[in-house]
Amino acid sequence: MNAVDLLFRSARESGRKVFIPFLTAGDPDLHLTAQLLPRIAHAGGDLIEVGFPFSDPIADGPVVQASYARALDRGLKMDQVLETLERIRPATQAPLFGMVSYTLIHRRGVREFISQAKAAGLSGAVVPDLPADEADDFAHRAAEQEFKLILLVTPTTPPERARKIVRLCTGFLYCVSIVGTTGERDRLPEELREQLRRLRDMTDLPLCVGFGISKPEHVSGLREFVDGVIVGSALVRRLERIGHEPAERVIDGICNTVRELSRALNPAP
Repeated sequence: MNAVDLLFRSARESGRKVFIPFLTAGDPDLHLTAQLLPRIAHAGGDLIEVGFPFSDPIADGPVVQASYARALDRGLKMDQVLETLERIRPATQAPLFGMVSYTLIHRRGVREFISQAKAAGLSGAVVPDLPADEADDFAHRAAEQEFKLILLVTPTTPPERARKIVRLCTGFLYCVSIVGTTGERDRLPEELREQLRRLRDMTDLPLCVGFGISKPEHVSGLREFVDGVIVGSALVRRLERIGHEPAERVIDGICNTVRELSRALNPAP
């Protein structure tokens, strides 16, 4: 069974929620990425989302876009990311999945990308720019290789389209909490809970909420309604400090944030 399925099944059986930190591969370099991934898993990351830098992301806010730009400015290539993930995978306790633009996948070929991603230790991928109407081939090929295709549902997704996305999606459903791009927010919209209730009526897939989540009160307020929470910009922003602060201090700061948010999601009894 795929590691993502095993994780969510175990979490549901134990009453836990899954904390999912996001990290950009190659920012500031792949050496630091290789250090960070095992440590954020140890700090409380149950499932880790690895962003594959792309020059024209459609869903990422300014913090993640800047992170992608820093990595690409250093000449980062997909093969280098995959090689790094394969090398550090045995030391990383948490399953990994990618956030990958379909443009990058299409250039390589869907079948080849899935094979290489699996060999590198990825259990699946979020493909934010793959329309549901064009996702059948990817979904079929992913299912053949037990690779999870994770798609986004936004607050403005019409019900019929949401049902189509749910039918194609595997692993978990990525529920976008806000209209717009990723990034930290002071508070989450009141309509989010109703959105999650509607999606729960459509599917038994795990529901994981991302975009705009950065504070313990965000995380604890969602616990009752979700299977998992995804946090990106609040962590990636700290990578900007590399060069201004010692790398070890930055790594410690990221791990402390992961630890704090993970504990808010699964408070001690």
